[in-house]
Amino acid sequence: MGRTALQSVDEYISAQPEAAQRLLGTVRSAIRTALPGADEVISYAIPTYKLYGEAVLYFAGWKKHYSLYPAGENLVAAFQPELASYKINKGTIRFPLSEPVPVKLIRRIAKFRASEAQYRAQAKAAKKR
Repeated sequence: MGRTALQSVDEYISAQPEAAQRLLGTVRSAIRTALPGADEVISYAIPTYKLYGEAVLYFAGWKKHYSLYPAGENLVAAFQPELASYKINKGTIRFPLSEPVPVKLIRRIAKFRASEAQYRAQAKAAKKR
């Protein structure tokens, strides 16, 4: 899974093993549905969604799983029951490639991350006043 010099999310997904491409396309679609105003870019060589001038959510494909980043304490606590069956560590949620994509959960996680970013942007704007 080469991760160098990719210019778009389409290129990123196309560079993944064929078995992962469909799943990553579904992950991408879930995030784009949840974050319709987000900029979709490649950052740190992986798909990234930006709102309010900051990265809100990343995803990446791996050999046996795909991951969502970042998964901070607040997010993990908010989704604890739904995330109980997934491996989570160092701010990463790992979803097995062998299981269906939890589209509704991914959409909710994306919206949660967007609300956190909006709060930070509003706080930053209020400080400038």
